Amino acid sequence: MADILVLYYSHTGAVKELANHIARGVESIADMTARVRTVPKIAPITAVAAPLVPDSGAPYVTGADLHECVGLAMGSPTRFGNMAAPLKYFLDGTGGEWMRGTLVGKPACVFTSTSSMHGGNEATLLTMLLPLLHHGMLIVGIPYSEPALSSTNVGGTPYGASHVAGSDGAKQIADAEKQLAFALGKRLATIAQKLTY
Repeated sequence: MADILVLYYSHTGAVKELANHIARGVESIADMTARVRTVPKIAPITAVAAPLVPDSGAPYVTGADLHECVGLAMGSPTRFGNMAAPLKYFLDGTGGEWMRGTLVGKPACVFTSTSSMHGGNEATLLTMLLPLLHHGMLIVGIPYSEPALSSTNVGGTPYGASHVAGSDGAKQIADAEKQLAFALGKRLATIAQKLTY
């Protein structure tokens, strides 16, 4: 079995749900397993240590997760067209992995949730790709051969899976958004499998 790291930060739960659909897509491919991980929140003024293990949900990501994975799916809510600070904080600390080439040649994809259709979802996906490109990763998107990409009137882009949560964050993930997240996870795992075996 080979692991795809599904790494996310979720504030209201929508990105976490997208991560779960991506993980299902990953695990639809033989011999591929989703290793779901998250990052701790960060304190804006003072550093407050988070517990080593979260009280519930996915464990926190470690350098070993990056080393051991054969691919990476990374998700975050939108923050002004960019990823949320907790995920960026984690990535800012991966200089050692960058120096060692830990992620070079591994496939990667990204996913996000925004409050509105034009709330920065595509900009967030694109800016999330920048550190992955610096790490030497191979970028995987969603091709238009996925029927839901051409017909969605909610989230979903060729740059990655997305969800439109509404200004109050209450909109449930639509069927098309679920299909595209699943398809993205499946495509990532298929490519990782070809590169690994």
